[in-house]
Amino acid sequence: MQPGTHFAFGTHDTHGLVASFTSAMPAHLGAWYLEREQFEPVPGQPGLYRLSEPERDGPRRTRQAVDDLRLQGYTVQADIPLDPALTASPPRPVVRPDGLQERRSRLAQAAAGRTTQRATPPTTSAPAARPIPPKPTYAPTVHLTASGHGRSR
Repeated sequence: MQPGTHFAFGTHDTHGLVASFTSAMPAHLGAWYLEREQFEPVPGQPGLYRLSEPERDGPRRTRQAVDDLRLQGYTVQADIPLDPALTASPPRPVVRPDGLQERRSRLAQAAAGRTTQRATPPTTSAPAARPIPPKPTYAPTVHLTASGHGRSR
């Protein structure tokens, strides 16, 4: 194992897909990460964890755990079939031609092209300006009422 490795993943004859953390990793933190990645402690084997429910897409889940820990900045060693950096991604499903993709392509090309329905583009003009009324030439007079309040006329 390389120096500075934090986690190791592999296969075990009895326990299936397993993982462990090294002395470069604090034990409580290593256990916490592995349990969050759906690995459970193996009874009687201190430091060894097995994938829970390995029959439920175990290799993919283990590769995902390796990838997650690396994204967290940890150094992870894994057997070749469990290392996402060394294994090819699963094959993509075969798409049967149903004409939908071709139709979408034609629609996209038609939408991007110029239309022949209008010979000239519509013209836009600036909105008409409202005239500003002239300032009055007189000053309004203020008349005081008996109550002392002003009233203008």
